[in-house]
Amino acid sequence: QVQLVESGGGLVQAGDSLRLSCAASGRPVNTYTMGWFRQSVGKEREFVAGITWNGGRTNYADAVKGRFTISRDNTKSIVYLQMNSLKPEDTAAYYCALRWKLDVVAPILPDEYTYWGQGAQVTVSS
Repeated sequence: QVQLVESGGGLVQAGDSLRLSCAASGRPVNTYTMGWFRQSVGKEREFVAGITWNGGRTNYADAVKGRFTISRDNTKSIVYLQMNSLKPEDTAAYYCALRWKLDVVAPILPDEYTYWGQGAQVTVSS
């Protein structure tokens, strides 16, 4: 079993930055794909960013490309999501997820992921 715990959410103003962290415990997670998703009220969960097991490849949703950066530190079993130039439309609960595959690129569908964190709320005011 793997446990994922997000932290770093909060209330910020448009244009501000936040960094989310996802700490993994349990089985070693340094050989698996990790992703960040978000879900706002009344909407389906959507892909934000993904990173392969060694950090060699990252991919992003068009809505966050150029503003968000995903990274991982396998020595600490932590995945980060640096969010810059935040917009009110970025307001959502953010979830990290783990997939038990050595992917070439992180999948964008939530169903492809096995474990999920509890979520961290990010609220961006205008």
